[in-house]
This record gives sequence, structure tokens and C-alpha cells, in this order.
Amino acid sequence: MFHQLVQFDHNLFHFFNGVISNPIFDFIMPAITNQNNWLVPFLILIYCLLFRGGKRGRITLIILIITTILIDAISAQIIKPFIGRIRPSHAMPEMINLLVPPGGKFSFVSNHSSNTFGLSVILGYFYPAWKWKVTALAFIIAFSRVYVGVHYPADIFFGGLFGYGTAWIILSLWVVLKMRELKRGRKWVWYET
Repeated sequence: MFHQLVQFDHNLFHFFNGVISNPIFDFIMPAITNQNNWLVPFLILIYCLLFRGGKRGRITLIILIITTILIDAISAQIIKPFIGRIRPSHAMPEMINLLVPPGGKFSFVSNHSSNTFGLSVILGYFYPAWKWKVTALAFIIAFSRVYVGVHYPADIFFGGLFGYGTAWIILSLWVVLKMRELKRGRKWVWYET
């Protein structure tokens, strides 16, 4: 059964990385997957949350930072070495359409996928109007990782689940803290809706 799931994952990878390969995606997906291209939008987000978002924005930013650090560290330092799944860009470089540098040795789970789904949960919680936009962006970034040849579909699927679940755990802890502080009459956790 496990072998069949791995084979399905490989077949799905070859479909997304090879069968649907086209010049438009070959141009767009490397740009989407390159984290350096997200530096300016991310700095704008930080600026907006910190200086334009009021108390809600500052609380959102703090929770985003905690979530991202936790998700990224667990994904990269614990899960990837423990699972030890070799990236397709290292396992079969001659058989794939590799559009970016091959990346690190291990692929499971995808940090890009984990981080972006975690970010989408936090932003969607504090700013419901952004929910579908940031979730769609997380899906596009996750897909780009398979398309460019550095992750299998299972890497991004389980990475997304890990990021999503971890973000909700952190949000649940925030809600517990918020309720406790409000019961004690401490208003630092309160922001206007």
C-alpha cells in the first residue's frame, strides 16, 4: 500500500512537472517560488500591520512571527531530517524539468507550503476579508514548488496541513490567553472589531 502511494505521488509529480509544462508557467512559477521576490511584499505587510493596523495589526504581526518561526524551525530542523526524503531535484535530476536551483537535500515537508499556509490562517483569522486571497496565494506558491521540480505533491500537501494545523494551535492558545487576560480586566489583548 505504501509503495503504491509513493508511486502515485511520483506520477503526480511527473504530471505537474512535465506533462503540463508550458512556456508561460516556465516563466511565472520560478518567479513565484523565489522567496527573494516576496521580500518587498512581506516588508509592506509588516509595515501595514505595525504602523497602519492599530492594535489588531501589531497583535497579528506578533502571532505571525511566532507562528512562522515555529513552523519553519520544526519543518526544517526536525521533520525533514527525521523523514529524510530526498528531493526530486536530487533524486532524479536528469528526469525532471528543473527550473530553479535544486535546494537542500530533503523535501518532506515543504517549508514554503508550511509557512504560507500558516501565514494564510493567521491573516485570515484577524482579517477575514483577506482569507480567500491569502489562501489562494498559499495554494499557488505550494503548486509552484512541484512545478519547478523541487518538491513532490505529498511534500506540499502535508506541509500545508502542518502549517495550517500549527497556526490553528497557536491561534487557539492566543484565544485562551486573550480570554484569561480579559477576565482579569487586562485590556492589552483587546482590539476593536
